Amino acid sequence: MSRDALPPLHLLLALAVVAVWGTNFVVIKWGLEAFPPLTFAALRFTFALLPAVFFLKRPDVPWRNLATYGVLIGVGQFGVLYIAMTQWISPGLASLVVQVQAFFTIGFAMLLAGERVRTYQIAALTLAGGGLAWLLTHTDGDATPLGLALVLFAALAWAGGNTAQRAAGPINVLAYVVWASLFSAPPLIALALVLEGWPAVSQSIAHATAAAWAAVAWQSVGNTIFGYSAWAWLLARHPAASIAPLALLVPVFGMGASAWLLGESLASWKLTAAALVLSGLALNTLWPRFAALRAARTAP
Repeated sequence: MSRDALPPLHLLLALAVVAVWGTNFVVIKWGLEAFPPLTFAALRFTFALLPAVFFLKRPDVPWRNLATYGVLIGVGQFGVLYIAMTQWISPGLASLVVQVQAFFTIGFAMLLAGERVRTYQIAALTLAGGGLAWLLTHTDGDATPLGLALVLFAALAWAGGNTAQRAAGPINVLAYVVWASLFSAPPLIALALVLEGWPAVSQSIAHATAAAWAAVAWQSVGNTIFGYSAWAWLLARHPAASIAPLALLVPVFGMGASAWLLGESLASWKLTAAALVLSGLALNTLWPRFAALRAARTAP
């Protein structure tokens, strides 16, 4: 077995995480049938915070850093993503488009840390940008211009959150996400009350079915508690180059689950766009490892 190869059980755990993260877009759609989007997001982060915050020590990072991450991820990423998915973009395409956060993250690193853009990153961005442009020329009920714009904004906020987390240094990722939810839930609750109104908020909660609460639990426990803790556990035991590429399967699970469970079409134009975006993401993720291996083999 290769030094970087994952043991079978560890590989299954990694696949379980990306399956949860990918199929979550279908669960979001189901949850939005019961809750207004900002109410749904507020519930997600409330139950990500409670009761876990009482069992996890606060990371040794400034409150300002936690607040930045919490607002960007809670309101900027998921609040806006949920709004987009109410009617302006399908779950499968949302799971694909939001992955361009990787390129926004690179952009923030260039602006804030002075990192230099690499040739392969330009090529990767060109491929992914071509996929997004292709989506724009084929917008329909599955992807409207407004939906694409909202999900791109969510991706930008996700990248900002990534930048804040990176600035925090080595941390317990699960504890960081849980404590940051202290700054996600309150603004989402306030926005829900202002924009959606107390009658809509209270009635959706009062009439929520067991399936609706299961969708909330999937967000809070499945994605946050299980997803982040399992991913961090794997990263602590294997090289990042062995784990990170598996995240490319998130939109694969997202689009597949949306087609299977929601009947979302997989038209040729949609598959072409997905192939371009995923090719760009794959190039950006895998090229450094390929280049390192090539350099090691040619070294005297």
